[in-house]
Formats: sequence, C-alpha cells, structure tokens
Amino acid sequence: MNSSHSSAASRSPHTFRTVFPVLALCWLAVFFDGMDVNIYGAVMPHMLDDSGLGLTPATAGTIGSWTTFGMLIGALTAGNLTDWLGRRLMLVTSVTLFSLGSAICAVAPGVGLFGAGRFVAGLGLGGLMPLCLAMVMEFAPPRRAALTTGLLMTSYHFGGMAATGLGLTLAPAAGWRWVFWAGVLPALVAVPLLLKLLPESPGVLLAHGERAKADAVADRYGLPRPTEVAAPAAGAAGRLAAIRALFRPGSRWATPLLWLASFSGLLLVYGVSTWLPQMMRASGYGLNSSISFLMVINAGGIVGLLIAGRAADRFGAVRVSAIWFVLTAAGALLLKSQLPLGVTYAVVAVTGVFLFSAQVMVYAATNTVYRDSERAAGLGWVTGIGRTGAVVGPWLIGVLATNGNQSWGFTTFALAGLVGAVAIALVPLARRIGRSNAPAAPAPVAATVGLS
Repeated sequence: MNSSHSSAASRSPHTFRTVFPVLALCWLAVFFDGMDVNIYGAVMPHMLDDSGLGLTPATAGTIGSWTTFGMLIGALTAGNLTDWLGRRLMLVTSVTLFSLGSAICAVAPGVGLFGAGRFVAGLGLGGLMPLCLAMVMEFAPPRRAALTTGLLMTSYHFGGMAATGLGLTLAPAAGWRWVFWAGVLPALVAVPLLLKLLPESPGVLLAHGERAKADAVADRYGLPRPTEVAAPAAGAAGRLAAIRALFRPGSRWATPLLWLASFSGLLLVYGVSTWLPQMMRASGYGLNSSISFLMVINAGGIVGLLIAGRAADRFGAVRVSAIWFVLTAAGALLLKSQLPLGVTYAVVAVTGVFLFSAQVMVYAATNTVYRDSERAAGLGWVTGIGRTGAVVGPWLIGVLATNGNQSWGFTTFALAGLVGAVAIALVPLARRIGRSNAPAAPAPVAATVGLS
C-alpha cells in the first residue's frame, strides 16, 4: 500500500506542460518532414528551366510519385521495424533517411539519380509521420487528442513555408541544388535531440517486456500505466491479429471508408504540394508569385489546423473533416478561374485553411473508431493506404500537364475533396451498422499506444 501511495505521489499531472518535451521533439521532426516534402514543389520551376538536368513535366510527375511510393513503403513497414528497434530509434532512422535522400538529390547529375534520392527520402518521410502521430496521440492530455494532433501538424506547414522561402531566396541566388543541401539539416539538428531527449513509448516498452521502464516513463509524463491489453502484440502473429481486428464487426465497414477518405486527402495534400507552383505558373502567374502561393497555402494550413483541432474536440473530428473536404473542393474550383492576383492569394489562403486539416481530422477520427489495442495499427493502415493517394496525385497531375491540361488538375482536386467528404461522413453510419450486428464490446479508452 505504501509503495502504491508513493508511486501515485510521484506521478506527474497529465497536462500539456508535462508532455511538452515529447510534443516539441515530434513537432521538430515533422517540421523537417514538411520542409522536405515541399522542397520539390518549391524548386520545380527552377529545375524545369535547368536544361542540364533534363527534367520534363512528365518526369517531374513521375519523380513526385517515386517520392510518395517510397512514403507508402515506409509507412507500411515502419510498424514492423518498430517491433525490433522501438519507436525512438525508428524516428531517428526516418529522419536520417530523408536527410540522406536530400543529399543524393543535391549531387544528382540527372533525373535518374535525382529520382532515386527522392525515393530514399520518401522511405524516411513515410515512416516518420505515423510514428509521430501515434506518439503524440499516446502522450496527449485527456480529451485533447484532436487539438494535439492539429498542433503537431502545424509544424508540417511551417516546414512547407520554410521550403518555399528557400525556393524564393536560395534557389535564384545559388541554384536549386543548395535548397536540397538545406534538407540535410535534419540529420544534424533533429537526430541528436531525438536520441538524447525523446522517451520511448510506454506501450512499446511493455510489449518488449520492460515493465519497470514502461511504468517509469508513464509516471514521468503523467500517463496511465500501460496494461497488457493496451500494449501492441509483438511479432508477425501480433501484427496479423492487429490487422484482423480492424475488420471486427464494430469497425469492418468504417475501416475502408477511413482508407478512402485518407486516399482522397493525401491525393490533395501531395498533389498540391508538388504541383501548385507550376500549375499557377501555367495559368499565367509570374514565377515568384507562383512559388509564393505554396507559402500562402501552407500559412492557411497552420490557421486551419488550429481551428480544426478545437472544432473537432467540440463537434467531432468526423463532422469537421467532412465539412472541410467540401470547402476544399469549392476552393479548388475557384482556383480554376482566372481571378485577379489579390483575390487569388486570398482564395489560396482560405483553401489552405481547409485542405490540410481535412486530412489530419481523418487521422483524429481513428481515435473514435478503434479500440485502445487497435488504434495504433488502425492509424498506421489509414496513413499507409492513404499514401496510395499521395502516389496517384503527383503522377496524375504530371500526366495532365504533359498533355497541356493542367487546369484539369483543379477539377481533379475538387473531385477528390467531394469523395473524401462522402467517405468520412459515412463513418458514423458504418459504425452503427457494425455495432448492430456485433456483441457488446468494451468502451474505447482515450489513450493510444504503440505503432503495430
């Protein structure tokens, strides 16, 4: 009893302040993720003008898809490697990989090696996002999962704005290669901080049989101590069981809808991040204005995530995501029109408010669909399957650009927004149908745990 009282007394309160180190480190990692993803779009107009590189609109779209194909592989395999290495070391590996990919791009003499560099970067980028999301959702204070997820994802857009700033300043002055050299900074800045300061997930520690360490981390950050039910099952059998659990009666219909919404959202995110400057340039805007639209849409994304996180905590992530997808579709259709420059900037900013946070709220919605022991696996698969949309988006717009139909890219974005809205809006109905045919199950717990 005395030991129990002593343990309770030593526990930290579970607030934003106590978990700030974890949130800050994940924020930094995702900042560099956003910078790396947006670097390509920010310098693409300069690369297309570089005759020595040999980049064309068709190959530009293909290389954008190589990046996101690497992200798809990284997202789907990160959970397997986490079983062996732990989440902290996997985050370090992910950051190192996309820094290495950026270095390869900086020295690439032609499109072949450049594309290989983007693929390597994609492997790291794909693993990093689900790891950071799962970590932040695990450490988030009670009933603040959506807000915490939104705060984390603001870093992606600050990173995108940093990439755009480099595209506007460093690329014209020193050449596009120096922008990719800037992408090596994560290995020098973030990796030492992650190794020194980031704790391991209590759920992952428990799955590895390290009960004392799991309890110590939970007590230090004010988290509930993980239980065997909450811990992710290790090994191939555990991973297969986690996947099967996503199709239990209570979630079997909601799971494919979440996948479809994520596909639509990531098609939008990566299609826009890769092609917006070039699409706007083809529409008649100047080079600097076209690149600066990428900064403006990311600035809108930051505002949107802050709004969406609070709105989702109050009204539900599903409802907010559906509305945001519809408003994104409307913004994309407006951008297809030839508007005055000032009006276009305003439309781009407002579209950014809704576009990026619509997808983030799909991630937050997994918190309402899956039980505690399923949630990390569910998030990993929603992220991973959604990456196919990230592959299709840059490739499809590249095909349209090659055929001189870049304006149809905006129509494609609008259709993706409508599909995402319908898919996420149907999730509550799918859950009700599933529950009506299922035996009673324990209520989901607010915490999330390791990536399976």
